[in-house]
Amino acid sequence: MSLENLPILIILVLSVIGQNQSVSIAASILLIIKLLGFDNWFPVLENKGINIGIIILTLAILAPIASGRISLKNMTDSLVTPAGVLAVAIGIFAAWLGGRGVSFFQLSPDAITSLIIGTIVGVSFFQGIAVGPLIAAGMLSLVLGLYNKIGS
Repeated sequence: MSLENLPILIILVLSVIGQNQSVSIAASILLIIKLLGFDNWFPVLENKGINIGIIILTLAILAPIASGRISLKNMTDSLVTPAGVLAVAIGIFAAWLGGRGVSFFQLSPDAITSLIIGTIVGVSFFQGIAVGPLIAAGMLSLVLGLYNKIGS
């Protein structure tokens, strides 16, 4: 195995130590793809992976509505509670941050490595979920934008 496989192998080891199954599986799949010589799959994963992942995540979130476990009455009732109103506002803010994150990833590839390391640490050792990079990139974009305005 060459040294270029070392970063993904380190991520795999850290995710196993941190007992994070999702990162372990993802790192294992990527390592297998690399070792089998299917490097031409990486651009497809990079370009379409986030969209595919978001679709799968959205399916999981919408499944209780589609199955009838959450009814229209449940949904409307939740909207009139303080927690429900706050949840809508926070959901809008998180989605907006995620959108900023996607743009930031495209405009600032130098920050991606640090965000990924932070996400891996958060997922592996703090029971986080790997949706962090998009929101983190959006937050970083927001903070850097505020810093640039204040610092100018």
